[in-house]
Amino acid sequence: MANEDLLLRQMPHSLEGEQAVLGSMLIDPDCVKYVMDRLRPGDFHLRQNREIFETIYTMFTYARPIDGITVFGEMEKAGLTDDNTRSYLAQLMEITPTSANVMEYADIVRDKALLRSVAQAAGEITALVQEGLGEASEILEASEQKIYAIRRGRSAQEMVPLRQVLPDVLDRLGEMSEHENHLPGLSTGLSAIDNKITGLNKSDLILLAARPGMGKTSLALNVALNVAKGGRTVAVFSLEMSREQLATRLLSSEALVENNRLRTGLLRETDWEKIAGAATVLNQLNILIDDNPLLSVADMNAKCRRLDGLSLVVVDYLQLMTSAGGNSRGGENRQQVVSDMSRMLKIMAKELNVPVVCLSQLSRANEKRDDKRPQLSDLRESGAIEQDADIVMFLYRDDYYNEDSEKHNIAECIVAKNRHGETGKVELRWMPEYTQFSTLDKRYDDED
Repeated sequence: MANEDLLLRQMPHSLEGEQAVLGSMLIDPDCVKYVMDRLRPGDFHLRQNREIFETIYTMFTYARPIDGITVFGEMEKAGLTDDNTRSYLAQLMEITPTSANVMEYADIVRDKALLRSVAQAAGEITALVQEGLGEASEILEASEQKIYAIRRGRSAQEMVPLRQVLPDVLDRLGEMSEHENHLPGLSTGLSAIDNKITGLNKSDLILLAARPGMGKTSLALNVALNVAKGGRTVAVFSLEMSREQLATRLLSSEALVENNRLRTGLLRETDWEKIAGAATVLNQLNILIDDNPLLSVADMNAKCRRLDGLSLVVVDYLQLMTSAGGNSRGGENRQQVVSDMSRMLKIMAKELNVPVVCLSQLSRANEKRDDKRPQLSDLRESGAIEQDADIVMFLYRDDYYNEDSEKHNIAECIVAKNRHGETGKVELRWMPEYTQFSTLDKRYDDED
């Protein structure tokens, strides 16, 4: 009997709130643009109210005049009217006391819609548990995705019409045209790389791969430091180095004090002054570090969902990660495991809507060639990594292999894949004592 009462109980909604929002837009078209930023058609529980809002939404998109008469005309064209539609529109305008409080009305509607979404998700989660399909960890992951989708203000499987996407694209184009650097994504702090990949873009999976000792962790930390200095939140997952080691590298890079001195404690008085200044800067940055070596992509995803204002995720590095089920799979399936994880990282980037920079090891294949510059075929254990990544960058230092190289402490960042633009290479200055990269004015002819 109690379950029947729950089923019969009406879903949360506010008829008065929905009517006040619609009435406000009809009597004062100037408030429509504010409501459009706050509500979507699905936030209206009553079908008639939802249809009226959808009509106003479409008219607003095409900059058509909005009032009771024009809205009725558009609804009539779309076959959404009945004998009561005209009188209902007039009633909405009559019962709305003022449009000055329209955002308060919109908040009421939005809160009720949020409660309905929570109730729906709770029902779906309960059904997953009762059906018992899948392991507990998989059900937990699916449940978190449903709740996270609500927090993001969208349905995980909702399809969006193109006309709703275009205004956001046009607004973004306008914002970029006003900035001097014209970068659609976050700056890496290295203009040569920014110009090649147009910055770190939302929902992108950026793969940074190299042989050991090339400086890929240092480059990733340099990028994380630059993004954090812009007042943004950065999450760093280190499966190889401890949090203390990472902090030491960041301190060395920011203070320009030799990393070896920091590790051994052989510091000069001037070093302490630099360290104090750098520590003051780093203390103000929101860089969050997790050095758990047993993390899976699902673990990272769950942790990142709980962070407000997240702008960048760095993962160091792919081959050290475990699958969601741990290391239970056989060694012969390691290639499939890495492929699955690279795909999950791309999905995570899309869900979080932030760039994910993932570091990766390369096979030894390049060391057997005369030209030891990395190639896409050198990606270790999985060709699927190349498919999933939006951008693939390799680090190469000629002086690592050739002691007599004239390019001493000069690194090549090779963009081997770029879904958004051209490929090619740029040169960077490598300062090993500070574990830091910087932009280098090109001094050598590109013969390749």
